[in-house]
Formats: sequence, structure tokens, C-alpha cells
Amino acid sequence: MRLHRNLVLAVIESLSQIFNQNKQADKIVAITLKQDKRWGARDRSFVAETIYEIVRWKRLYAKLAEIEIAFENDKYSTQNLVQLFSVWAILNEIELPNWEEFEGINYDKETIKEEYNKLSQIRKYKESIPDWLDNLGKQELGDEIWTKEIAALNNQAPVVLRANTLKTSVEKLQKQLSEQNIETEKVTDYLEAVQLLKRKSIVRNALYKDGFFEIQDASSQLIAHFLDLENDEENTSKKGLQIIDTCAGAGGKSLHIASLLQNKGQITAMDIYENKLIELRKRANRADVHNIKTYCIKRKNNKVDNSQFKQFYNSADRVLIDAPCSGLGVLSRNPDAKWKLNLEFLEEIKQTQQTVLQEYSKMTKKGGKLVYATCSILPSENQNQVEIFLNSENGKDFKFIEDRKILSHQTGFDGFYMAILQKM
Repeated sequence: MRLHRNLVLAVIESLSQIFNQNKQADKIVAITLKQDKRWGARDRSFVAETIYEIVRWKRLYAKLAEIEIAFENDKYSTQNLVQLFSVWAILNEIELPNWEEFEGINYDKETIKEEYNKLSQIRKYKESIPDWLDNLGKQELGDEIWTKEIAALNNQAPVVLRANTLKTSVEKLQKQLSEQNIETEKVTDYLEAVQLLKRKSIVRNALYKDGFFEIQDASSQLIAHFLDLENDEENTSKKGLQIIDTCAGAGGKSLHIASLLQNKGQITAMDIYENKLIELRKRANRADVHNIKTYCIKRKNNKVDNSQFKQFYNSADRVLIDAPCSGLGVLSRNPDAKWKLNLEFLEEIKQTQQTVLQEYSKMTKKGGKLVYATCSILPSENQNQVEIFLNSENGKDFKFIEDRKILSHQTGFDGFYMAILQKM
């Protein structure tokens, strides 16, 4: 592979923003890919994939590069970033260029590879994770499962689409994509999911812009089905179903619910961020979804004003709490989260999870069902939170029905948790 200077410098500048300015990798990649219209598909692929690979293996590469830095907090100099890139190039059998930026880089290839083989015997280096995360994963999941799971979460995430059944079917969508030389396969046991056989950016595709599909991981697509919409004794026609999606974000799950309901019933999508709800409304319009109304949760002094929820108490047939979480189940698509998370944040997020469970559960009417979900693999964020809730005053009227623990090493998709409870 012949390296091009403008592409390599774009990678290094992007890494600086991700590591030193705490910017989100996906947003930086999106911005970087727009900076030169002359870049072709191969150029764009090189930039995006190289950024993500160095972010994913940062600790391992830093160790191989002999960079003495406290990787959680300290800043990386431009020279450090060039060193990381150099290690990446050596491990990928790419000759380092004779550019001024690489002056003084004289790593011995065989030494790097020998050290790589040694470090690959130590999980925290092999999987490139902080000590605290390695200890926590082992503590919560056990050594054997954690070893398998963190390895799976370091794989590149597949591109999975959800066919919008309000406008098409899985079979029709596959045919339409195939006509554009985009080959897909159905995902077994996931009713609306198709997976690209070859990774590519698809957000500019006309079928996407016209709302025929959404980009949504297969595990995430399970949640709308888990709401058990098909089994509602009082609303067999679905026309009267009242659904509240309490942490809707930009609405991926709300849109899926709407398609399952065939635009019947009423979905209230809530979030604390108005900009996300604006995006949800745009997506709904594109998808021909007409049964979603949005509600921006009001805050005072950066705290949620719970009094506003009284109007929703005991009103919903289904309440979905897709709770804020560590996101450890989606490291394959957000590898930079490994370097942004810490134990203090985890403790804070667990308090938030219990707070939203306690408050938003009140919206469930008698006989209605509540689904608590996260994209985390940690029991402390998942089944432990459900158990705490059920043993609380607000949880005494709910009964546990079932839960699902989805691990990436078992499915190849994101790690998720979901539990369904019924209000008696």
C-alpha cells in the first residue's frame, strides 16, 4: 500500500481531536471525510478505518511504541500520534514514508512484532483496555465470559439495516439494493434485519434518504418486539395502544415500534435534548410514520423536573426505558468509549438508571408492561437495577416476566439487555 500524505495527516489530526480534545470518534470521522471532495471511496475508507483501528488499539500501540503516557488523562503530542501510526503501519506490513513527519522513527520491525506476540498473551494489552475496565469485566462477568466478550467487542461492527415495513419488505429491500450492486443477507431470527455483505457507507443512498430502511444494529431491533405489542388483550386492533418511549433520543426504536403498529395507536417519544427530537421528527417524516408525537423533558438547574410527568401517570399500555448506560455493549462501533469511561461515571450512570426506573415506571397503567433496556453487558447496570426496582416501593406493583442478556461473542452483534415487567 502506498501512503498519501494528505490522508495520513488527516488521520493524525483526527486522532488528536479524539484523544486530546475528548471529541467523539464517529463525529470526527464524519467531519474529516467531508474535508476534501477529491477523496474517492478508497481514500475515505482508508481514513475512517485507520482512525478507528488506532483508537481501538491505542493502549497496545502505545506500549509497542514505548510512549510513556498515562493514557486516560495525558495529552498525546503530534510526535506521539505519528509513533502510533507508525506501529499501525508496521503491523499492517506497510512501509513508512520518507517524510519529515517520520524523521527519527526507526522502530525495528521484528522487535515490534516480537513484542506484539508477547503482549498478546496479556488480556489488557491484547484487547487494549484500561486496567480498571479489565478488572470490572472479570468481576461482573467472570474471567471466561469476559475474555470472549471483550474480544468480540473489539471486532469491527457489521452494518445492519432495518427494513421499514411501512414502505417495503425485507425481500424487496434486498432486491432494490442488489440492483445497486449492494449485496445483503437476511439475519436469522431478526424479522426486519438485513446485513451488508461488504461494509460501505450507505447514508447517501436514495433508499435511505427516502425512508425505506434505517441503519440499526440487529440487537437493537429486538427491543421493539420485546415490548410484546402483539399480545394486548384490551387493544387487539392496536388502534388504542398508548406507548411511551421515555429516552427516545433520535428515535430509532420509536420508528421501529411505529412500523410494527402500522401507524396505529399513539407513541410519545420523550428526551431531554430537543435537537434529538427534531432529528426524530425528520426521520419520521422520511419513513412515513404518523403516530409519533414528541415531548421535550423540561429541566431546572440541569435537573429533570419530575412534576411534569404527572400528566402521563398510569396512562401507557407500554413504557420503554432505554436507559442511559455505559455503552459497553457497543464498543465495536464506539471504541473511543474505552478511553472516556471511568468508574466514577459508572456509579453516576447507575444512579441515573434507578432514578429513571423509579419515575418513568409511574407512567405504566394497570395491566400495562414496562421494558427496561440498556446497551451494556454489566449485570450492575442490568438485572441488578431491575431487582433493586422490584424491591422498592414503586416497584411493588410490578411483576417480573422475563429478560434477555445479549452478548456480542454469542451473536456477533451489539451487547444488550432487556427486561419486561407487568404492572398488576
